[in-house]
Amino acid sequence: MSEKTSFRIEGGLPVLNPTTDEPRIATPTEVARSATLVASLTEAPSASGDEVRALSELADCLEVRADLVGDVGADWLRERFAGELLYTLRSEAEGGRGTVEPERRAALLSAARGYDFVDIEADRDLGRAVLDVVEPRRRLVSWHGRARNLKVLQGRLRQVSGVEARLYKLVTEAQNSGDELVPLELLLGAGRGDVAAFSMGAIGAWTRLVAPRLGAPWIYGAAGPLAAAPGQPPVERLRVDYGLPNLRRASRLFGVVGHPAAHSLSPRLHNSGYRDRGEEALYVAFDAPSFETFWREVVLSDFFDRAGLPLSGLSVTAPHKAAALAAASEAGDLARGTQGANTLLPCRNGAASKRWRAESTDPEGVVGPLRRGGIDLEDRDAVVIGAGGAGRAAALGLAAAGARVVLANRTEATGRPAAEALGVAFAPLEELEPGGFDIVVNATSLGHRADDPLPCDPAALRSSAAAVELVYGGGPTPWGRALAARGLVVVDGREVLLHQGLSQFEAMIGTALPFEVGAAALGLETRP
Repeated sequence: MSEKTSFRIEGGLPVLNPTTDEPRIATPTEVARSATLVASLTEAPSASGDEVRALSELADCLEVRADLVGDVGADWLRERFAGELLYTLRSEAEGGRGTVEPERRAALLSAARGYDFVDIEADRDLGRAVLDVVEPRRRLVSWHGRARNLKVLQGRLRQVSGVEARLYKLVTEAQNSGDELVPLELLLGAGRGDVAAFSMGAIGAWTRLVAPRLGAPWIYGAAGPLAAAPGQPPVERLRVDYGLPNLRRASRLFGVVGHPAAHSLSPRLHNSGYRDRGEEALYVAFDAPSFETFWREVVLSDFFDRAGLPLSGLSVTAPHKAAALAAASEAGDLARGTQGANTLLPCRNGAASKRWRAESTDPEGVVGPLRRGGIDLEDRDAVVIGAGGAGRAAALGLAAAGARVVLANRTEATGRPAAEALGVAFAPLEELEPGGFDIVVNATSLGHRADDPLPCDPAALRSSAAAVELVYGGGPTPWGRALAARGLVVVDGREVLLHQGLSQFEAMIGTALPFEVGAAALGLETRP
């Protein structure tokens, strides 16, 4: 077993205002305004239409994607949905499965007789036959495609604005980080309330949340599990994670950057905290295939300052923790010790200086829930399975808390150097005997999918052991369920996220997030 390290965890990160040493006092904010929340129906409804009735409680407008579900009678829908109805027949050229002329024109003209709004594609539906039937107050003129730069998109806006309409919808494709800023730049410069512009795809998903703060009046969410377009979140998640359709005032932007990022529960945790604490802030999920590109094109851009929504802190998740540490100008001891950062904070003179500080709350994510559960870590034997960033952080946190730690990894060439750097012992995974440990941590990615192999045999753990599962999802992983069935203490991945997030929240915002508020946001039962 290894010797104990000299690192100490003293309750999280320093809490500083990004621009001053003085603590900032938050005041309650009011809802600035509301957006129109549109639920996109992408699967044919049941004969009863009960799922459509349920959407009345979630959305203001129901978009029927007729290219996906076929024609649904407006009268039938009105008996079940209380809000307004939008008919969309998205063409193949713009990402849908719509029919071609003359069937397309006939479908639009038929919809005009029963629906409140009709989506009219700028590149194919602006003929007199359609415009004479669909009056301006019911027109939604749309365009979807690539826009290399702002000038190109401005040209598109001039094109669609030549036709009088209720709303103009411009959606771009983001292939690389930075592409997604183009529609937001359009909104910022246009200063209009009749333009909905955002970027589709995983990279551009976050723009859907920022666009309403720049004047976009509508925001779209999937009515069910099938998204109408790449990157579209479920409408229920828009409500739960972001509080929509209400738009709280936001004067600072925060987010989690990873790849993928859409699954993250961090927006739910942090935005719930902002609402509880009365903070004028918004937290989104940034999907970044390349951290370096995201850093250069998004973080270091001046867009957020010009938009009045300065980027004021980032959480970092896999696979970008090492890259985040490398990008920072300064780093705390825990970030250096784990060789990765899960938190990035602007230096004291603000993000405008382009200088950021790297920190890590990952060790607290493992140590915190164990301590809260009454488990004394001093002189306990612990094994961490997985030598990536999460595993290194878990090992460091446990060692700093007084445990004797072994780092186990399938690849010795990766695991042994990591263990040596941390001052803990190493064991090849195939030689691991998990029954010899008081604490077993799964720091691998196994558990994200139902068919993943288990990180180790649940039956091999001693009955008095405690297990920590870093993977989280909608519920316990197969490994976690198997251990809980044996009666072992199991720390769920959401508990790990909560304890990481509590320290991050305070470091970013300057005020503490009550434990009960965070636990409720993540669907966790609070333990005394």
